[in-house]
Amino acid sequence: KKLDDDEDVPPKYQSVALIIGVTGIVGNSLAEILPMSDTPGGPWKVYGVARRPRPQWSEDHPIEYIRCDILDPDETISKLGGIQDVTHLFYVTWASRPTELENCEINGKMFKNVLDAVIPNSPSLQHVCLQTGKKHYWGPFQLYGQASHDPPYHEDLPRLDVPNFYYTLEDILFESVKQKEGLTWSVHRPGVIFGFSPYSLMNLIGALCVYATICKHEGLPLKFPGTKEAWDHYYDVSDANLIAEQEIWAAVVPYGKNEAFNISNGDVFKWKHLWKVLAEQFEVENGGFDEGGERLNMVEMMKDKGGVWDNIVRENGLVATKLEEVAAWWFVDAMLGIEGVLDTMNKSKEHGFLGFRNSKSSFISWIQKMKDYKIVP
Repeated sequence: KKLDDDEDVPPKYQSVALIIGVTGIVGNSLAEILPMSDTPGGPWKVYGVARRPRPQWSEDHPIEYIRCDILDPDETISKLGGIQDVTHLFYVTWASRPTELENCEINGKMFKNVLDAVIPNSPSLQHVCLQTGKKHYWGPFQLYGQASHDPPYHEDLPRLDVPNFYYTLEDILFESVKQKEGLTWSVHRPGVIFGFSPYSLMNLIGALCVYATICKHEGLPLKFPGTKEAWDHYYDVSDANLIAEQEIWAAVVPYGKNEAFNISNGDVFKWKHLWKVLAEQFEVENGGFDEGGERLNMVEMMKDKGGVWDNIVRENGLVATKLEEVAAWWFVDAMLGIEGVLDTMNKSKEHGFLGFRNSKSSFISWIQKMKDYKIVP
């Protein structure tokens, strides 16, 4: 028997990941972490799927980039059905619509299109990882506070009796994995995510960096646009790299299979303390919370700032972006209007995932990444 026979050559990759939503806030972290030499389950080959052309800030990730509109079932079958070596699917994308019933419909279609393309055509598929979020416990944004569970949130709380596209996605997942014997799943529920993705619908740090930059450009103090409760109360967040680490852990470790997990940094903070850090990072006056005034509305404040942002981009030699691409102001208004929505990481720790982050350090590191990639000055 010759030494160079094919079966004597170890496979180059032990695992093959398909990331749906690779330009999103956690997709970007997965695309960075999975190809690393010491990532569990590796070495990994990585396919990354997104609707847009590959952005400049994603070009240094060693992945195979696939443009695909997963809302189109024919395109999804055509682009993804032919990839037959996938072992692990990471679904970390979503689409936003005006009502939650519409969210259920469009997000359900997208997820089902992907599963219908991948499961029958990937004989080596072992695990499907679905990312949802903390709205599992407090419902869609428009119903916040009306039907929520009492925090701290734990994973076995019953579903709320309201439409929620996270429930739709879970039901599709549970039904779809039955198609293939031995196929496992995991569900991951982060809160507000600290991470890097100029294209993310829900990138709070990105929007706050843009807000601070505009305040500095216009010589204005950096005022906190949230509520008094959000300013004063404890808050927790989820670091995008930590979420990716938990998702990879669940995909490759037996204890993470067929379970739902909260994922937050493991500490708490107050926005009144982090706001000072934001002002320092951009060398802008800290306007704090205006005790006597009306709450600021970011959507209203920023609606005419597109031209200001264009000037900032040009003057500072930044990556060419439009204001509406790099900041979702509705999300800032929503996330800085809630308080006390803490979760517990006990289940995750009991199953063996002990990862954590210092939220202040996380905040600073992602701000720095926005600067390093020339999204903000």
